[in-house]
Amino acid sequence: ARVAAAIRAEPLMMADASQRGARLWDLARASAAADLAGLAQKLEPRAEWDDLVVPADVTAQLREVAGQVAARATVHEAWGFGTKLARGRGVSVLLAGPSGVGKTMAAEVVARHLRLDLYRIDLAGVVSKWIGETEKNLKRIFEAAEASGAVLFFDEADALFGKRSEVKDSHDRYANIEIDYLLQRMEDHPGIAVLATNRKGDLDPAFLRRLRFVVDLPFPDATLRRRIWARAFPPAAPTDGLDLDALAKLELTGAGIKNVALHAAFLAAGEGAPIRMAHCLHAARREYAKLEKVPIGLPPLATHPGGRR
Repeated sequence: ARVAAAIRAEPLMMADASQRGARLWDLARASAAADLAGLAQKLEPRAEWDDLVVPADVTAQLREVAGQVAARATVHEAWGFGTKLARGRGVSVLLAGPSGVGKTMAAEVVARHLRLDLYRIDLAGVVSKWIGETEKNLKRIFEAAEASGAVLFFDEADALFGKRSEVKDSHDRYANIEIDYLLQRMEDHPGIAVLATNRKGDLDPAFLRRLRFVVDLPFPDATLRRRIWARAFPPAAPTDGLDLDALAKLELTGAGIKNVALHAAFLAAGEGAPIRMAHCLHAARREYAKLEKVPIGLPPLATHPGGRR
């Protein structure tokens, strides 16, 4: 009733039906917003499909995820499949791959496409040393997500969805109880849960069997890296003579490329100059050093145009 009254009071009510429908959805979503303070961080999805530079099959799988969410009412209710499913009506997705390949961005893209809120679960706030507290926190998270329709995003999921261990003491027994509880809640959850990990092998096999989708995001090859470099510099950023083919030879993830581009931009801005290859290569060396990787293919660290090494 509050949402209906609010939209009737807006001038947009005189606009076309699609605008009214979109505004109605936004107001209803805001009214049902989850209260997950201390347990989850609300992310504002800004990335769109064109921003996600991954292999075509990965994009296809993510579109299938979004498609299943959008068509749930048709399949479960109109077509009657829901009567055959006591559990497992939700859509659960595992995004697996090395750090920096775009797992968080993939979750953002799906949430933005579906126009749903996205909450990243804060494991530090969820996991408790006190017996039973972890389960209470998880119960609160799943219930809030179910009421609001929000997408739950479990980053570094292996820390929470790890393998059950042989029971040697009470600590092992209660750790296994937490995992059993998670298995049950994941299967009963009717909404959308996205798990991300760079250690897929550490997940409990029982979780993998219950997941609707497992999407592997690989380390980007040179072709993908060139596409990422082409998007790394905003149109307003002044550049001069950047060789994208040469930059694509640097074995960096999308996150690494973003870091290099930003570092290069600050170097150039400090000199009052456009972003050049010297800035990018200097920044790339810093990124390789941070990752403790051997900078194969990079020229020696020369003095960049600002005169600093």
